[in-house]
Amino acid sequence: RDLGIIVLITWFSIRFSKSYESRYISYKAAKKQSVDVTLVSLFGKLFRASVIITSGLVVLQTMGINIAGLLAFGGVGGIAVGMAARDMIANFFGGLTVYLDQPFKVGDWIRSSEKEIEGTVEDIGWRRTVIRTFDKRPLYIPNAVFTTITVENPSRMTHRRLYETIGVRYEDVDVLPIILGKIKDLLNQSSDIDSDQTLMVNMNEFGPSSVDFFIYAHTHTTDWKLFHEIKEKMLLQISEIITSHKAEIA
Repeated sequence: RDLGIIVLITWFSIRFSKSYESRYISYKAAKKQSVDVTLVSLFGKLFRASVIITSGLVVLQTMGINIAGLLAFGGVGGIAVGMAARDMIANFFGGLTVYLDQPFKVGDWIRSSEKEIEGTVEDIGWRRTVIRTFDKRPLYIPNAVFTTITVENPSRMTHRRLYETIGVRYEDVDVLPIILGKIKDLLNQSSDIDSDQTLMVNMNEFGPSSVDFFIYAHTHTTDWKLFHEIKEKMLLQISEIITSHKAEIA
């Protein structure tokens, strides 16, 4: 009977924590309030781990096993277990580091050139993190990896950079200063471009068959799809400026 009660309480506590976790996130989303899903998940997992460990110790005590002696034995045997399970322990502390430092969270787009990792974070577990690549393949990354590599988090960028090099013919050099001025005015007046950021439109070099200039600006949006729509619009308008002055793109 005692064991049954312990099992039921444990089962209830685990189910309750999972239910509360999902309902809390749904409630915040319905209220359109920001919620750190990664942090909520951390507290939920810590609570469930505590319940399971505590329940295990209570079960042993109920069965008449001396917990003090077991803990003392565990201290001696812990060294051997630690050596055998060092990778698992490294992954556990790697996951704890990710939870505490939060270089990324669930839903973020991350990448690392060191390990050819790139995709959207789907789940951060104690042993591994699940990343969904852009071709929809799942990557299961041991958490210990994140303590040894550099991780870039493009989801937290503040702007997207527009950086293009364009060349015109050598016979169009005379009108190039006017073209550059018009392009700079276009970018400064565009509501899609952040004029408070670095904005440059300058001749760059005499190429083998063209006179090259570059455009350097930042968009307000960080959305990848919208950025390319803005980029397309800007480039077409720049092309119109060039042709309106009887010049041609080389």
